[in-house]
Amino acid sequence: MHLNLSQQMKMSQQMKLAPRMIQSMEILQLNMMALNERIEQELVENVALDIVEKNADAPAPEADTVIPPEDPRQRRELARDVEERELVAGSERNNESDFERLLEISSEWPEDNVGFGGSRPSANQISDSIDRQHDAMANMVARPQSLHEYLLEQLSFLTLSDAERQFGELLIQNLNHNGRLQSLLAEIVQQFNRTSEHHLTQEQAESVLKKIQQLDPPGVGARDEREMLLLQITDDMPFHDVMRVLIRDHLEDIAMNRLPVIQKATGFSLDLIKVGIEQIQTLNPFPGRGFEQRPVEKVRPDLAVELDENGRYVVRLLDEYIPELRISPRYRKMLQSSPTPETREWIRKKVESAQWLIEAIQQRYSTLKKVAQEIIDHQTEFLDKGPEYIAPLKMQQIADRVGVHVTTVSRAVVDKWIQTPRGLFPLKRFFGGGTQTADGEEVAWDTIRIRLQELIDGEDKKKPLSDDALVEALARQGIKLARRTVTKYRKQMGIPSSRQRREY
Repeated sequence: MHLNLSQQMKMSQQMKLAPRMIQSMEILQLNMMALNERIEQELVENVALDIVEKNADAPAPEADTVIPPEDPRQRRELARDVEERELVAGSERNNESDFERLLEISSEWPEDNVGFGGSRPSANQISDSIDRQHDAMANMVARPQSLHEYLLEQLSFLTLSDAERQFGELLIQNLNHNGRLQSLLAEIVQQFNRTSEHHLTQEQAESVLKKIQQLDPPGVGARDEREMLLLQITDDMPFHDVMRVLIRDHLEDIAMNRLPVIQKATGFSLDLIKVGIEQIQTLNPFPGRGFEQRPVEKVRPDLAVELDENGRYVVRLLDEYIPELRISPRYRKMLQSSPTPETREWIRKKVESAQWLIEAIQQRYSTLKKVAQEIIDHQTEFLDKGPEYIAPLKMQQIADRVGVHVTTVSRAVVDKWIQTPRGLFPLKRFFGGGTQTADGEEVAWDTIRIRLQELIDGEDKKKPLSDDALVEALARQGIKLARRTVTKYRKQMGIPSSRQRREY
């Protein structure tokens, strides 16, 4: 083994993201509500960050002005003027010791509790805080009862042995969110007999499962789709005998719309089969889903589109819910008179972090407005005439026009909504590919879907259009597509095949 020591020169390119760039990208990606939450978090964590109080009656004092990030020279001059005025105002305390001064600052502004001291809260303040917590707890939305909790509650009222009750609880825990049994009954029995002090036979397990299948909602505890539908049929339902035959023996034929096959096998008339299928469609194939209580997500638009006096669509930022931020004047002042270098460095980092956040928010506003305006300028026909006239658009096109990277456009439009005269849309709605017509005109995929839906809605249901016929019909409108493309979009739209759409 030989060791060789030598010096080598090597050139390489590396891209490292600065913390400010990372923060700027994160802020750009946030929607309005998420940005508001981020600002609230930063206000709690960074004592050097402050909110500009908006007073309509009196102009804000000059010291409260937000440092504009666009012009560094103006920012430095403004910061210097503000610091000079505040130093003059605080000169009367220059003879105090540095540490005592920090304590005094903390007590004078207790809302900015930095950890240097502060007054003890009074009993009334503590009482008010407790009352607010109780009020918040009282106004919280109660967690809805889950499917498993609902079934376990019903199980407690049944007359069962200890072994049957424990096995019933195990069966309920093995139901998925649709209410269907996820594992084979024999496997659950083996698991129960291995882990429990009791022992159940397969027949006893079947008996417990049947009792669970009689619980509410109807259909829970089923092992497959057929059993789930059959469990919901009662003898007092109209055409219950026809429904049972159709579900038990011809569920696949119903899915493929093979009514003549069902007619030949059962001897039922076509009218009776149709009525039976209509009754089956009233059953619930997912009885457990009613217990899935997902909170409705609120959508708050980040932008709005309005017509100006020249008839041009103009984008406006909806930032009235976002507080206006500034660097806290007293912490800028403390940079000049802090007690120790360590404290001064701590304050400097807080002030710097606050300035970064303000600049990142301003950059977000600027980028988002530019991107949205370019999108709207490209989709004017969509706003004038409707969704059918949406134009093909790629993010790279907007990136080239704004002069940014395509990933910046992607972050700017993600989870952002815009209020338009046509309604509320996500910004991503305006992007999409397309194809060329016979005349060389670009047509968006959304337009093709609309045309496809119109053709299927207007077809003769006794002789529905095949995919080949749809290709020919679109070609007559000047849109030439391959058959596989039409088939793909038909399936994506949830439209059945021509055989399944046929009415007998």
